[in-house]
This record gives sequence, structure tokens and C-alpha cells, in this order.
Amino acid sequence: MLTKIIKWTAIAALMGGGFWYSVSSVRLLSQFVVAAAAAIVLTQAARMRRYVWMTLFLLVACVFNPVVSIGLPTHIFAVVSGFAALLFFFSVELLQPKRRLSIASITDGMPGSESL
Repeated sequence: MLTKIIKWTAIAALMGGGFWYSVSSVRLLSQFVVAAAAAIVLTQAARMRRYVWMTLFLLVACVFNPVVSIGLPTHIFAVVSGFAALLFFFSVELLQPKRRLSIASITDGMPGSESL
């Protein structure tokens, strides 16, 4: 649930940052949010052993790195932001951990479940 919130926050930052790219404080904030979200999704993909997703989010984290900023022209930044937003959007559904079955308890009070 927390990763879904982080992914949707990154999508909102990418969409909002795309419109306000000329304002440096908004650009820096959106870069920080997107880079942090990409790092979190990268670790989620690593746990699931999805190496293509890991590579894609590593690229997103590198491009939106707020410490070593890459100076991109506005039209290229818009394309990269759109691509990153699509990655986060598709990762919401495609990078979900498999649900585990719960372990049956020996103190289950289910009637009719007696041991032999």
C-alpha cells in the first residue's frame, strides 16, 4: 500500500513538474521526489527479481538525480517525464508482490476439523 502511494506521488510530481519545469525550486523538489520513488521501486523490483524493471528505474533515478542534475532541454525533459510517468503508472499494477497464504493455526476453532 505504501509503495502505491509513493508511485502515485511520483506520477503527480512528474505531471506537475512537467508544467513548472522553469521554476527551479519546483524542479528540484520534483527531481527529489521522483528519484526517491524510483529508488524505492528499484528495490521492490530487485526483491521480485524483475531485472528489466530494475534497469528502467535505475535510469529514471539517474536522470532525475537532484544532486548531479542533467541539464535537459524543455522538450526532451517533457518526453522523459512522460516516459517516467508511464513507467510508474504501469508499475502500480505490474510490480505487485505475490500474496502469500496464511499458515493454518493449530488452534483453529473451526467445527468439524478434528484430528484423526
